[in-house]
Amino acid sequence: MNTTLDSFSAAESNMEDLSNPTITTNQNTNKEDEVDDEVWATFNNSFRQVQSVLDRNRVLIQQVNENHQSRIPDNMVKNVSLIQELNVNISKVVGLYSDLNSNFSTAYHQRNQNSKNNCKKA
Repeated sequence: MNTTLDSFSAAESNMEDLSNPTITTNQNTNKEDEVDDEVWATFNNSFRQVQSVLDRNRVLIQQVNENHQSRIPDNMVKNVSLIQELNVNISKVVGLYSDLNSNFSTAYHQRNQNSKNNCKKA
């Protein structure tokens, strides 16, 4: 996807260079690159948060299994709070993925709209 957009931008830039000494396309590309960097940083941060919660859930599940296998009444009682934490964490993951979906959709539509606007200007 980026290759197609980059090659289109390069062709557009070459055409503008011949007719207009001010290079606005390169400025637009730089702005798009900055936006892309911000979007990827946001995605990266979100994926790190998801992975952190999933890692915590793995530990919780191991603890629940160990407590269950021990058959010690106190450990079984501890499982209640561990399972509650698991449920809260699952809700967090759902929320994070929902945010990721929304962020991706917004970034895609903005990028698509910017491409359309740049084509109209040319």
